[in-house]
Amino acid sequence: MDNSSDRIQNRLVVVTGASRGLGLAIAGALARQGWAIAGAARSCSKAFQQLIDQSGGSVSFRQLDLGDHRSLHSFSTSLIADLGVPYALINNASIAYSGILGTQHESEIESMISVNVTGTIILTKYLSRSMLKCQRGRIVNVSSIVAESGSSGTSVYAATKAAMNGFTRSLARELGRCNITVNAIAPGYMQTDMSSGISDAQLYKIARRSSLKRLTNVDEVAAAVCYLLSDCAGATTGTVLTVDAGATA
Repeated sequence: MDNSSDRIQNRLVVVTGASRGLGLAIAGALARQGWAIAGAARSCSKAFQQLIDQSGGSVSFRQLDLGDHRSLHSFSTSLIADLGVPYALINNASIAYSGILGTQHESEIESMISVNVTGTIILTKYLSRSMLKCQRGRIVNVSSIVAESGSSGTSVYAATKAAMNGFTRSLARELGRCNITVNAIAPGYMQTDMSSGISDAQLYKIARRSSLKRLTNVDEVAAAVCYLLSDCAGATTGTVLTVDAGATA
């Protein structure tokens, strides 16, 4: 990507789930490249506030609850009114509950579908409208390797991420004529808050099975997102890019 300020001036990137983990890493990596960042999450973490304080005004926070579907239109309208039309949307926010399907509580199933699928699609609907008017844009959906490989105890979460893969491929067809690319990133297991329910012993086994004999780290996934926003990725659309240290090789 050409990092000169004139090339990326006024290009805004919306990153959902930006307050921690992978979302925070993505927001930080893009901010260091000079992008303007609107980090969206239910609350602003201390780490994201530090990113705001160090950014010189190029990073801001917007409160967002993807589970509150009725709020997503006003969220999008307000964001555009305050910050301008986004060049890119990074759909990173999601929730995960592990458990065998037969004993998993229905509220957990409904929450994962509500946030990971329905809320993400509705937000994309509203923000992509403004991209259509500008005839340019990038959308990156954060999926997971479990969407393809499967993993015991993650059937509903895997289903929501498989939905994102299908959403990515079809939306790329819809928006391509307007110079908007749509891609997905499928990270492998990372040591983040989302994987906190996995024991160290299990993570060690996962790492040992991978080609590189280690876990993926958030900075590597964030770098892949940066690539998909770069000029070099202008012809890349409708793909699912796997970053998993060879866990599914």
